[in-house]
Amino acid sequence: MGFTVIDRTMRTSAPTIPIVPAVAAQPTNPSAADEADGTAFAVILSLSFCHLLNDMMQSLVPALYPILKDSYSLDFAQIGLITFAFQITASFLQPLVGMYTDRHPLPYSLPVGMGFTLVGLLLLSSAASYPVILLAAALIGIGSSVFHPEASRVARMASGGRYGFAQSLFQVGGNTGSAIGPLLAAFVVVPRGQASIIWFSAAAVLAIMVLSAVGHWYSHNRRRAAPKPRGREAEDGPVMTRGRVLVAIAVLVVLLFSKNVYTASLSSYYTFYLIGNFGLSIQEAQVALFAFLAALVVGTLAGGIVGDRVGRIPVIWFSIFGVLPFTLALPYVGLVATLVLSILIGLIMASAFSAILVYAQDLIPGRVGMVAGVFFGFSFGLGGLGADGLGQIADWTSLETVYRACAFLPLLGLLTAFLPRIEGRRT
Repeated sequence: MGFTVIDRTMRTSAPTIPIVPAVAAQPTNPSAADEADGTAFAVILSLSFCHLLNDMMQSLVPALYPILKDSYSLDFAQIGLITFAFQITASFLQPLVGMYTDRHPLPYSLPVGMGFTLVGLLLLSSAASYPVILLAAALIGIGSSVFHPEASRVARMASGGRYGFAQSLFQVGGNTGSAIGPLLAAFVVVPRGQASIIWFSAAAVLAIMVLSAVGHWYSHNRRRAAPKPRGREAEDGPVMTRGRVLVAIAVLVVLLFSKNVYTASLSSYYTFYLIGNFGLSIQEAQVALFAFLAALVVGTLAGGIVGDRVGRIPVIWFSIFGVLPFTLALPYVGLVATLVLSILIGLIMASAFSAILVYAQDLIPGRVGMVAGVFFGFSFGLGGLGADGLGQIADWTSLETVYRACAFLPLLGLLTAFLPRIEGRRT
């Protein structure tokens, strides 16, 4: 892959962190083609494609929950523990992987990480007991912990400065894979059983091949990615203490936690909710879950594009707090309205992720891998904890109670008011 690359990350180790005001992703010269030449689209698309394969395989785990629940007589708390086993490995490992690779980049870690996912799939297809299922989910989580930080770093390297677009395009691949997974489970795994998961190991092998090529490109281009500030020079921007930066990061984690816990409540228990409340079949419920996950795809891409143009903070406000009326209404409406509201919720909530991630990477220049690890890993791990807790609440009460309680999570979006404005005036 012979592509030019522009990496605009900066490193700093001073007690205070200079913030570079972000500039809208507009061409700096009259030719839009020149900016396109500065973006290694083939690399970003390859990463997005592998993200699709990765999350498609990972989405088979929650898509299998109805089968596993019946086959192994699991309760909702045990279902939540499977989600926890997957997400907690990613939660602990992703920030550590990101911190290490910030200092010691590992271009070929991408295919290695996908290898863990391959092993997890093979184990899941032949698991004969609940502990083995937990182990398989944990191995898939390890694969995720290796893949996401480095893939996010390479996407930023290849972005040509269009950070929001690159991250959203990368994330769209994952959301698409997550949306496809339930359909494949409904029409392949459900009719043929748990053992049919082994067929999807071919996707892991394909991803390993593509990521090996991406790793080769990364290895040959990372030395040419000289740190360059975007917009005004760093010393011209405002200076923030580490304490204020840490407060801003904490706010972002809480915001993403609220988003992920609510999303986990839908992706993990939405099929049970539709089956129990409206009498849908498993396949019909899986199709409805696909519609919700497809909405996440559209919302993610839109959020990245809009964030590059109008700024990250307005997108965060809208995506977290703006969804509140729909989440409050969801537990009290009929089937058709439930389907419509879930799609609207997915569209709006999904727009937050790329805005939050790029905002955090701008907030801490030169720590791309660590930031990606924290927001792909730690916050998703918190979502896993939330999913496990929601499962226990559902066992004690009902899924209706879970959705009524989760409806208030978007109120945490009010914390957006505490985020400092680090973006300059847009032209």
